[in-house]
Amino acid sequence: MVCTAVFATPLFLRGTAGIIPICSSFLQPKYAALYYCTVNGKMKSKRNLDHLERTANDFRQEIISKAKVCGITSESETVKRLRLAVTDKEFTFKAGQWVDFFIPGVSVVGGFSMCSSPGLLEREGQLELAVKHTMHPPAQWVHTQCSVDSEVALRVGGNFFFDPHPADSPVDLILIAGGVGINPLFSILLHVTDLHRKQEKKETGYKMGLTNLFYSAKNTDELLFRKHILDLTNAFPGRITCSFHVTQQSSEICDNLRPYVKERRISGEDLEKYISRKTLWYICGPPPMTESISKLLENLGVAQKNIFFEKWW
Repeated sequence: MVCTAVFATPLFLRGTAGIIPICSSFLQPKYAALYYCTVNGKMKSKRNLDHLERTANDFRQEIISKAKVCGITSESETVKRLRLAVTDKEFTFKAGQWVDFFIPGVSVVGGFSMCSSPGLLEREGQLELAVKHTMHPPAQWVHTQCSVDSEVALRVGGNFFFDPHPADSPVDLILIAGGVGINPLFSILLHVTDLHRKQEKKETGYKMGLTNLFYSAKNTDELLFRKHILDLTNAFPGRITCSFHVTQQSSEICDNLRPYVKERRISGEDLEKYISRKTLWYICGPPPMTESISKLLENLGVAQKNIFFEKWW
């Protein structure tokens, strides 16, 4: 489900490079660190390619780690949320990245973005994925066969992430999500809250600026993590805000959501007041939405180097 991201910002892109052949066993080659940076380019739809083909030029860790399903919940009628336990201490990821998802007995490799923060992995040795039901074999397995204690394997990859170092200059973030494209952006949002909590405890770390989330879906039932998102805006007033947008709402919007919901698409008027030199823009959603928002931002004068996107489907 994950597609390629094309962007550039040396301060926040630090990781490893390389890709290893797929194998049926869960091998764990030695991790080799390299600094690298991608460059700006034009988005190209790769919806007809399989996940591994689609992301063949993306960063991947070399290590493949075993994981066990330790929790399953329904995030919506079409999305299941998995919690996975990973005991491998070398397994790490940055907020916004995805995993190659290896399932015993399923030849097709899935690609799902984390929807949890790196902090959850550090604290509890766990991560979360939210998987929408489709006929793609890995997603089909998650919705029809996966159960608590199911064993899988994971390999981290992706060029789309937010990973500031303590000495980096503060930035503001605008997160723009469409549908299940919320997953990597929710991971980033949770990482932002971890950074704020460290600031509150007077711990040494990155000083986070303001974060605004714009999230569009067909209707309010498909706004994943909506309660958790609202809880975060209440926990960090003035530092985290959200604006939900629905495009095909047929039922009455409940009272607790109504102040946050607009029944229209995200527009230039919504975004232009946040434009500044220290603002970074992260976008993830269906390709038409990602392309239109990216072009809109460029027309509003946002520098390409400050626009980052992960293209799905």
